Amino acid sequence: MTLSRTVAVPGMLAEYEAFGELIDGLSAQQWAKPTRCSGWTVADVAAHVVGQLTDVVQLRLEGLGSPEVTDREVAERKGRTPAELVDELRAGAKAGAEMAAAFDDAAWDGPIDGVDGTVGFGIEALWFDTYVHADDIRHALGLPSVEGDGLIASASHLTQILTDRGWGPADVRLGRLGTFPVSGGGGRTIDADPLEFALAASGRLEPSRLGLDDSVNVYAP
Repeated sequence: MTLSRTVAVPGMLAEYEAFGELIDGLSAQQWAKPTRCSGWTVADVAAHVVGQLTDVVQLRLEGLGSPEVTDREVAERKGRTPAELVDELRAGAKAGAEMAAAFDDAAWDGPIDGVDGTVGFGIEALWFDTYVHADDIRHALGLPSVEGDGLIASASHLTQILTDRGWGPADVRLGRLGTFPVSGGGGRTIDADPLEFALAASGRLEPSRLGLDDSVNVYAP
């Protein structure tokens, strides 16, 4: 079950604002730094985040999140400056806020044409993706992680995907965030730091550090 729209919509918009503040004013050297996203620089990560939002508000939803689409998002923005991407990001966030204001509970829990999952699941995915990619950029620049509200979206989204994949059953206990059941809960109890769980379940941290194996990585084949 996704987060409510009263939590996810403002959370997503705040995450985009924070992402814009993170990349705004980066130097050319910082922009070209390699990241833990294989083959991507800081500029490439930012281009994907911004391009994905633009695709969503322009309803270019087919294949969203696939390697082909993410590569296109990056290629279309090759050579753009941080300031140019911030301008596009803020325009996309404004359009996204206007679209989201029209959602009622029925629409939130309803399907998206051409995309698996509900509208709420899609919004939560955007929030999670922006949060973890911001952490990718901070990691590349030697900046500390920010354990903000994006961890709520990360925990909810990742445990939903694990449930869809038939992982578990398990109860994932993430400190102050509470317990997130996977596949109905019960079975194994996993105690983890919220950020470490998000990184491990998204392929950014060795799962063995949490006593888990590679099956927890939602991006693993």
